[in-house]
Amino acid sequence: MAILIPGMPSIKWALLVLIVFVHTCNGFYLPGSYMHTYSKGQQIITKVNSLTSIETELPFSYYSLPYCKPPEGIKKSAENLGELLMGDEIETSAYRFSMTVNETLYLCTTPALTEHDVKLLKQRTRDLYQVNMILDNLPAMRYAYQNGVKIQWTGFPVGYTPPNSKEDYIINHLKFTVLIHEYEGSGVQVIGTGEEGMGVISEADKKKASGFEIVGFEVSPCSIKYDPEAMKKKAMYEKIQPVNCPSEVEKSQIIREQEKVSFTYEVEFVKSDIRWPSRWDAYLKMEGARVHWFSILNSLMVILFLAGIVFVIFLRTVRRDLTRYEELDKESQAQMNEELSGWKLVVGDVFREPDSPKLLCVMVGDGVQITGMAVVTIIFAAFGFMSPASRGMLLTGMIILYLFLGIVAGYVAVRMWRTIKGTSEGWRSVSWFVACFFPGIVFVILTILNFILWGSKSTGALPISLYFILISLWFCISVPLTLLGGFLGTRAEPISYPVRTNQIPREIPARKYPSWLLVLGAGTLPFGTLFIELFFILSSIWLGRFYYVFGFLFIVLMLLVIVCAEVSVVLTYMHLCVEDWRWWWKAFFASGSVSFYVFLYSINYLVFDLQSLSGPVSAILYLGYSLIMATAIMLSTGTIGFLMSFYFVHYLFSSVKID
Repeated sequence: MAILIPGMPSIKWALLVLIVFVHTCNGFYLPGSYMHTYSKGQQIITKVNSLTSIETELPFSYYSLPYCKPPEGIKKSAENLGELLMGDEIETSAYRFSMTVNETLYLCTTPALTEHDVKLLKQRTRDLYQVNMILDNLPAMRYAYQNGVKIQWTGFPVGYTPPNSKEDYIINHLKFTVLIHEYEGSGVQVIGTGEEGMGVISEADKKKASGFEIVGFEVSPCSIKYDPEAMKKKAMYEKIQPVNCPSEVEKSQIIREQEKVSFTYEVEFVKSDIRWPSRWDAYLKMEGARVHWFSILNSLMVILFLAGIVFVIFLRTVRRDLTRYEELDKESQAQMNEELSGWKLVVGDVFREPDSPKLLCVMVGDGVQITGMAVVTIIFAAFGFMSPASRGMLLTGMIILYLFLGIVAGYVAVRMWRTIKGTSEGWRSVSWFVACFFPGIVFVILTILNFILWGSKSTGALPISLYFILISLWFCISVPLTLLGGFLGTRAEPISYPVRTNQIPREIPARKYPSWLLVLGAGTLPFGTLFIELFFILSSIWLGRFYYVFGFLFIVLMLLVIVCAEVSVVLTYMHLCVEDWRWWWKAFFASGSVSFYVFLYSINYLVFDLQSLSGPVSAILYLGYSLIMATAIMLSTGTIGFLMSFYFVHYLFSSVKID
């Protein structure tokens, strides 16, 4: 007897396709860039990025210093929007290797250093500038020992100043160690999302792909005093005798006028068991996992505490009052209305139009846009779509998401405007303000900072062409989509209020203390869930560390959303209980005030953790970017709190019977 299951043929086909697919491809690797394999003796060219320093946070071009240039000229790499905004300037360098060939080579000798060269080299050395080299999309890594602890850095210093010395010495010899893994086309198939774009290595390409993969790039820098006249007789890339780095300062290359600096390098290829998909693990070693878990547990405690308060409000207070109210007959309700106190007294004023309703709608619309951008970006990053191997992809993805989420922002803002005003009149104005409010703030701050960077001749300054690109994206994508969202908002049904609003506003009783004090204090609870993760984020931005614990960040974000919602609901209920019906803005800033503490923490981080940051220009840059971050957090968290409070108030008063 056969049993027939509907849809069985389609299930069989699906399983068959899946089995064939699994058989065809033995493995996948999503994050990172397309895998390169090199044959023996194949030439590999290194690239250089901007010089960076944690002392100044001002990036400068590598070739602003008297370094050797490639014989065929400097070629710039194609850069995405995120890389340009971050101040990256990736160019070809004179350093080149031949796969599996260990050798020591002469590069070039500079002309006699001028006064300008010496001043610049000394300044970059004293400001702890790092040279950032890239080989096959991997940054050069340097290992150093401090107090017996092995520390890893990306890049190497321009020079160094010995202790108790007034002289500076330039790094002019580099020993490279390139870790390679022999690849024989074993059926591992790779999907890349990096700077080379998408690509798959198929079975047919196995033989072509066979060769060596670069899985590590390490550098050991030192300073050596050469005889410039003897070195100048050598040709570029001529082999020289292996070099031992001197420990004596007298044998190092001093930075001084009329000195001629000779540059050399050696390269050693070392076979490694590291596979290509794991080559970024050395850069992304997660430190402080216990601290991240502590942060999450701390947030959970805050959530449970607030959830308990919300539980009491709903089940004990609100439900009890509503049950008693509904059980009375009409005559008793009329008598009870005269004796009511607390939130029930403001039933005729609770949905009265707030002050500056247009600004509130605009800020809520922008907050929805920023929150959506943050959530989607972090989810994609947590799944590995925005790997550090794909430079600038995180920032590029955030900008693209923000542009296209304009439609949601316009819809939410206009629908809220219709709810408050009861009419669609003025929706175009609201949509335009939504499209221009937050981007306008960011544009003004970035323009001021850009003038400062232009004055410092830093590569961090945005070129005029990039300004036009950003403005074009703003007005050609974001603004039309926001207007479209606003139009859709006019077609949606406005949210109807459950109670009527009295013509004459009710007088609010005098308070012993100002309500803004309570609103400001409420921001400490969301900040408590955020500040530990904030430390790691600030360290990754300003101390040049990789941040890749997006899984933790997503959990913290979800906890922050819950805490913001709970804080705002509790504070709104407290204000209604003291007959204060002006809850709209207070609900927004109850959770939005966390941004005030974020900005204060940023200042604290500047004073105590970025003590090496030197000069007013660096401090202004830091504070400018911190202000943008705090504004975005205020709009996002404020919107979460306001929307939850609106739902709470709507639900609360929809349960009250009013004749």
